[in-house]
Amino acid sequence: MLRLAATLALSLATFTASAQGDVEAGKVKAYTCTGCHGVTGYKNIYPHYSVPKIGGQNYDYLVAALTEYKNGNRAHPTMEAQAGSFTDQDIADVAAYLASLATAK
Repeated sequence: MLRLAATLALSLATFTASAQGDVEAGKVKAYTCTGCHGVTGYKNIYPHYSVPKIGGQNYDYLVAALTEYKNGNRAHPTMEAQAGSFTDQDIADVAAYLASLATAK
């Protein structure tokens, strides 16, 4: 757990500070995220667990998590594939959009 926290902190620190998230661009880029994260009660096939709601999540957390998936430091096949194609600006935009949403109940 401590290693994950340190890795997330390092990723956040190394994320390009100039990348500012654009909510409108993020709305377009995050469209495919709703295929899993927007379905109430959705369970992922590998492994079987409930897919978290990410709307309203903290911007910095989202940037760190997506960066870790992109770099292969956080393991989940679908998320690695999705985030692996993102630029730093894509990550900032998606995070800005998701953080702007009301927290899902």
